[in-house]
Amino acid sequence: MASGRPPHRSRSLRDRKEADTVTDTVRVGKVLTDLMQAGHTTALEQLPGVVAAHAETVGLHDVALFAVDLQQKVLRQLTGRGPDAGEGGTEVAVDGTLPGRAYQNVTIVSEPAPETAGGRCRWWVPVTDGVERLGIMRTDTAAEDGQSREAVRHLASMVALLLLSKRSFSDSYARLVRSRPMNVAAEMQWNLTPPPAFAGHNAIVSAALEPAYEVGGDAYDYALTGTNLHLGIFDAMGHDTTAGITANVAVSACRNARRQGASLAESSRLVEKTLNEQFGTSRYITGILADLDLETGRLAWVNRGHHLPVVIRAGGRPDQLACPPAGPMGASLGLPVTVCEEQLEPGDRLLLYTDGITEARGADGKQFGMTRFVDFVMHHHANGQLPLHETLRRLMHAVLEHHDGRLDDDATVLLAEWAGGRQEELVP
Repeated sequence: MASGRPPHRSRSLRDRKEADTVTDTVRVGKVLTDLMQAGHTTALEQLPGVVAAHAETVGLHDVALFAVDLQQKVLRQLTGRGPDAGEGGTEVAVDGTLPGRAYQNVTIVSEPAPETAGGRCRWWVPVTDGVERLGIMRTDTAAEDGQSREAVRHLASMVALLLLSKRSFSDSYARLVRSRPMNVAAEMQWNLTPPPAFAGHNAIVSAALEPAYEVGGDAYDYALTGTNLHLGIFDAMGHDTTAGITANVAVSACRNARRQGASLAESSRLVEKTLNEQFGTSRYITGILADLDLETGRLAWVNRGHHLPVVIRAGGRPDQLACPPAGPMGASLGLPVTVCEEQLEPGDRLLLYTDGITEARGADGKQFGMTRFVDFVMHHHANGQLPLHETLRRLMHAVLEHHDGRLDDDATVLLAEWAGGRQEELVP
């Protein structure tokens, strides 16, 4: 009898420990549910306090939220105070810091918390919606273990959903993520464009637009309908508010057309018709409209007087696609609209861009150039070294640096990768 008691006691202790772990998991789940319910009537300014209070009950201490600025250079703390909801908060650089590394690589990193925190572990956790990076969350836990890592990851996911539900109608959020005043054209464009990153249905899309605060006539667009991914890039004549209006009208007309079932060719014609009705032939816009079948990888596209797309093959070879141009939309040249097709393979990346990328000139007068542009994307995104959106962040910073920090023309890039059945690889 005596020899049988220790194993029985050992099993009881083990069972009790496992039961405690399940209880902790249930408590975290309950807190996340309560936080979601509270979030329905929580303003952006109240969000830091509400999140921190709920997190504290399950051992996630001193939670702080940081939103990334428009150019993805700094992470600004959301305190809920002041006109930008960031008064009294700290600012952390994206480059060269531990929080910045978590943001760039979309990975959770940890470090010892300050001594005043009593030997806790500090976590820096990416706040993302799919692959769209909104910022970083900081929190401290008593231990650096797998359970804590899972808890902070789940909390960051809930924070992302709460931020998304508040930002579209919050001037405070708009102020927080801006580093300087924005012109009217840029205000229109940022309200028009979809999020800068998306993943789903075997595809990843990422986009970037500069100059962020003074953009004129550039725009990008993408949308998903079933297994069809629509992609579009536009470059309106000029670099002023009217150019911004032209781009807004063109993108809106394109969306309106496709939502009524129009084909690519018909959509581009309806964009031209709308521009003619509004501006005659005094304003026009070049563009590429494309549809990618996410089941087969078949790409269909039309060229409206724009720079030709590039496909970076999975093996690393760049191919420039060709299609007869139909002329800019709004110019009424009467050229036939040709729908061209290309078969993509899993891992192929489609690159759409405006001339502000390749034609940006440095102090020596040399252009950034097509070769450097393609090589940059290939090098930084080779073998999955960096997420697609991080590659574009670094690309735009390189273009700005080449042009001494100020562009003479808008620079826009839209990059889509077809995963071809590798759905599990879409999110880091």
